[in-house]
Amino acid sequence: MFGDRATQRLHPLSLLAQLTTRQANGCLQVTNGEVSWDLYLAGGRLLYASSSADPFERLDRHLRRLSTQVFSLVSAMRVQVRLLFENPVEDLPIPDYQAICWLVDQQHLTTAEASLLIEELAKEVIEALLPVRLGHCQFLEMSQLDGLPHFCQLDLRPIIEHCQDQLRRRQVGDRPMTSNGLNGANRSFLQTVSNDTVSNLTPVLNPYAPIVDEKLLRSPKQQQTEKVVETPLTSGNWNVVPSQDDRRDEQPPPAPPACTTHRIACIDDSPTVLQVIKTYLESLDEQSFAVTLINDPVKALMQIVRNKPDLILLDVTMPGLDGYELCSLLRRHPHCKQTPIIMVTGNTGLVDRARAKLVGASGYLTKPFTQSDIIKTVFKYLSIS
Repeated sequence: MFGDRATQRLHPLSLLAQLTTRQANGCLQVTNGEVSWDLYLAGGRLLYASSSADPFERLDRHLRRLSTQVFSLVSAMRVQVRLLFENPVEDLPIPDYQAICWLVDQQHLTTAEASLLIEELAKEVIEALLPVRLGHCQFLEMSQLDGLPHFCQLDLRPIIEHCQDQLRRRQVGDRPMTSNGLNGANRSFLQTVSNDTVSNLTPVLNPYAPIVDEKLLRSPKQQQTEKVVETPLTSGNWNVVPSQDDRRDEQPPPAPPACTTHRIACIDDSPTVLQVIKTYLESLDEQSFAVTLINDPVKALMQIVRNKPDLILLDVTMPGLDGYELCSLLRRHPHCKQTPIIMVTGNTGLVDRARAKLVGASGYLTKPFTQSDIIKTVFKYLSIS
């Protein structure tokens, strides 16, 4: 059911308390005109929280932190996740959550690690939501998370208490916030919702009853009968506590798997361009690439056959033997028939692209390029296990 789209006073803390007490199922959407927040709930417990403020930058930051415990989350893998889901060809619902589902499906994350990741993301999202005081909200009884795997059902209370504590710490001299914000000393997630707040929220939450439990978030009977979903996060760190179904053998942890190193050959008569490409590719956290620089196109074929690269970046304009001619020669050699060859050039006309395709080039990288451009191009044509 939709709420009033006009700008209104918002009380996120009270709103979340009502949704939890009523064991809401669906999606809470809040926006203040610049940023939007989506909180997906089942039985009043949190399945996932996201916001429109750089969702993949946020996801990548937390994956990078988690990579100290999960060795498969190397830089190359995180780049691949962004390439697949940040700007997907198809219009995917909740692409950042889809990325987590993919990581679990590909066995880069366990369900316990996914739950850990989702809780840390939720803390950041909700911490940004709590101080919002103007905007509009709506509650949808159907959510885009329906039909996707669920890795956890998180209790909102400890998450919000953590966020309140973080917000208080940011106040000058640890003073309580003003009446327009969170009162760090007095206001808590379990506090009774004021009549004014209830009247503001009633249109959003219908057909739910307009009053929350004024004493406890859940009654003792509910607490006894409710099946608690354990979250594997220990407060303040990223150590994973496996669930009963996902417990690893009590053996010494295996050595981290060796990072796959992809061999890249770069052929260009400009030493400057070659060095830029090498710097871009080798500046990731792990040594994901071994880059061979070749500045003489005449000698390139011999070096390519000897090194057997996984991918070739080939400049078009070179003296003596241009990129199109060299690409054609490479395609005739049995070792290079299936190797991706990317033409690197400032010529972007249809004739140039057609000529590149005619000689068997796999793709095109236009100069000038950024580090993001070259990494995305490389991973587009590399097969990553």
